[in-house]
Amino acid sequence: MDLPKEFIDKMNTLLQDEASSFFESYKYPKISGLRINSFKTSNEWFVEHSPFTITKVPFCETGYYYNADIDEPGKHPYHMAGVYYIQEPSAMLPAEVLNPKPGDVVLDLCAAPGGKSTQLALKMKNKGLLISNEIHPKRAKILTENIERLGIQNTVVINETPERISKQFPQYFDKILVDAPCSGEGMFRKDEEAVSYWSQEHVLKCGHTQKDILQSAYKMLKPGGELVYSTCTFSPEENEQVIEWLLKEYKDISIIEIKKLHGIAEGRVEWTNHGINDISKCARLWPHNLKGEGHFVAKLKKLGNEFTDSVVKFEKNIVKEKDLKDFYSFQKETLTNRLNGTYFKHKEHLFLTPEGCPDFGKLKVIRRGVHLGEFKKNRFEPSHHLALALTPSEVKNVYEMSSNEDEWKKYIRGETIQTGKDRGWILLTVDGYPIGWGKETKGMIKNFYPKGLRIRF
Repeated sequence: MDLPKEFIDKMNTLLQDEASSFFESYKYPKISGLRINSFKTSNEWFVEHSPFTITKVPFCETGYYYNADIDEPGKHPYHMAGVYYIQEPSAMLPAEVLNPKPGDVVLDLCAAPGGKSTQLALKMKNKGLLISNEIHPKRAKILTENIERLGIQNTVVINETPERISKQFPQYFDKILVDAPCSGEGMFRKDEEAVSYWSQEHVLKCGHTQKDILQSAYKMLKPGGELVYSTCTFSPEENEQVIEWLLKEYKDISIIEIKKLHGIAEGRVEWTNHGINDISKCARLWPHNLKGEGHFVAKLKKLGNEFTDSVVKFEKNIVKEKDLKDFYSFQKETLTNRLNGTYFKHKEHLFLTPEGCPDFGKLKVIRRGVHLGEFKKNRFEPSHHLALALTPSEVKNVYEMSSNEDEWKKYIRGETIQTGKDRGWILLTVDGYPIGWGKETKGMIKNFYPKGLRIRF
């Protein structure tokens, strides 16, 4: 790999005796990992039944390394069923450090493609509220698809600027994750294209952007709330010096110690401008010290009375019972139990919103909780999100497929399946994991796997 000379000189100056070990790491392939979906499986089951050769990621309770030279988990039906999320191992640490609890109100401010958001939602056990924001519309769509694939239910996806969100939600969140856009130096081994974009000018520009984002995050954090800031870059200008600036800008912010285990290193006090010793409480993940790419993580707490009342209002969208008639018919015919919660209707689309969903005002909302489906002429058509949010026991009619046979490939390609039965809406599964809907009429299952997700094998 041809690294920029300016980058090499900079890292030699920063790391000194450690530089040779650091640059040696670029001779080795990237580290690959996946994180299991605890809504759908368990560590014990996955270790015993995994179709891949896996070893544990020590700093993530649900994370595993796999060998990308041997395995292709992205092409396995378990991936389509949301049994796991493919994620670079070092990127698993920030959500572990934030560690939200069920019932918390949480913001993932720079959320695409969704690895950290799905990790946060799993830790929350679908209880409470997670707002996942992405400023770029195309990336917000990818974020939504990943939330959907893992069957996440307590998440609202929005497509906004941090500044606009902060005006709508002052002092509202218990916990905030800022996985800030950065110069990407820590991903050079994973994404060689990132090398071509690198310059010291870009590093400094990213530093300014990160400070702007943190200013908005600070305004949204409750007194007593916690914030995790992370980047996938090595530059002190985007890491230690950004946290140093935050501490000087806001006197009611303090750093919380991150445990330094499994090769995780301290933040570098000597790389700050004013020698702030608390910077050592931050964490650095170096590719020559552990199995993973480069990352920086800081955990911060906002001081003050955590019982301060928020001025944020609850959302009001009263769906009339008569407007739910076709959905109720679908629910009675297809599901074993009634879906409990608050319904939200936007145009012809129906959503089951997270508990205590706030008023989003004029913010651009992409997805409110679970997209249940769409009202069409005299009928209700269920969504792919609903299929992946359910368990087989919650659906009356299930068609089971095996990952060891090729029938699931026919379904992923969008083909029909012959059954000889006539039962209406069917939940299709692979090894017991829901993968999508079909409608069984006249002995044939019509395929409702989303056209944009279909794959030709």
